[in-house]
Amino acid sequence: MAPVLIGLAGVSMAKASQFAFGINTWIITHFSWGALFYMPAGFAFMIYLTKRFFPGIQGSGIPQVIAVIDDPSHKKKNNLLSIKIIIGKVITLMCGLIMGASIGHEGPMVQIGASIMHRFYGYGTIRTAEQRRMLVLSGGAAGIAATFNTPIAGIMFAMEELTKKYIFNAHSSTLLTVIISGFVSLAIVGNYTYFGYTNEALPFLTHIPAITLCGIVGGLTGGLFSLIVQKFSIILPQKIREAIQNHPYKFAALCGLIVALLGLLTNGMVYGTGYMPTRLSLESDTALHAWYYGPAKFLATLLSALSSIPGGLFAPTLAVGAGIGDGLSLLFPNLAPHSAIIILVMAAYLSGLTRSPLTSFIVTMEITGSQQMLLSLMTATLIASMVSKVICPAPFYHALAQRFEPSPATQKTDKTT
Repeated sequence: MAPVLIGLAGVSMAKASQFAFGINTWIITHFSWGALFYMPAGFAFMIYLTKRFFPGIQGSGIPQVIAVIDDPSHKKKNNLLSIKIIIGKVITLMCGLIMGASIGHEGPMVQIGASIMHRFYGYGTIRTAEQRRMLVLSGGAAGIAATFNTPIAGIMFAMEELTKKYIFNAHSSTLLTVIISGFVSLAIVGNYTYFGYTNEALPFLTHIPAITLCGIVGGLTGGLFSLIVQKFSIILPQKIREAIQNHPYKFAALCGLIVALLGLLTNGMVYGTGYMPTRLSLESDTALHAWYYGPAKFLATLLSALSSIPGGLFAPTLAVGAGIGDGLSLLFPNLAPHSAIIILVMAAYLSGLTRSPLTSFIVTMEITGSQQMLLSLMTATLIASMVSKVICPAPFYHALAQRFEPSPATQKTDKTT
């Protein structure tokens, strides 16, 4: 029952995100300057909802899931995974997408899928910490499988990203949950590719320089994003840190205002998931955008993340990679076919940010239909992960998960109860 619910939730979230994108497109067309007013107010309002009614929904939701998996306690974690969390996540995510925040629904689906499975913890014989961990793990992985229509990527995500501190045990129930959720999505929407399709092939031996360059560029930029988000509250002067901590609504409003300005300067291309610009870039034989699209999307996504509004990073991250790849093809038009560079940098940037190279190349391969580039994608993501580690040693999601881990005092209390 739960895997079917996750599959239906994934399809519903994808449809709702498309609807929100349509509303945002209409707003941009008719009231483009209105973003200077409603985005700052909207960012601040979402932070208010998060703090006042739905604590635990901020950001993508993946760090919260990791924190629950890594918690050795047997107690139920309703503060991070619950029906209330699902409701708050959906409401604020749709608000953000309608406004044009540079966010996606994939990360939130991980928290939603984990919340659905976590709901069954404590019933019958499902009462141990290990059983809770496997429920949450399978639910989070199923969320990725359902939202991207990619069962294999869901399994790899569970193995590589969600269980860095624990050895992944391929229990039949875990694999079955991921597979069923993915097949529910396939049955409803068909075997589609999220960002379009390309039949571009890239002979590995003759394009090693291009693969290496794309991997290095993706690793550098992805690692930089991870470093800024992780160290933002540390590298700032103390007065600015205190101002942000004491005035979170004003800071969120400022982030919203800058995203709105970026949107006006790029004719709305940086808003939302980046689905349409990415698809146009991927399916084109030549560079489509000005050189500044990739950096502008990078900044819009960074500000949306720093503001702590609920929203995922997978789709915007892939869009940033596509923009950077588009700019790279402008600089080096004879480096490799345009679509190949786009796909390579998409995968490399995602790997540089998450430090999960296998998940990155499988997700990119499945959502672009580029199975013929498997070896090139794998190489680029491995290079990107190594480059990113030099810039930012701590893995992105696991570093953020520490903010949700219980204090030592809480853990001692749990052990004595």
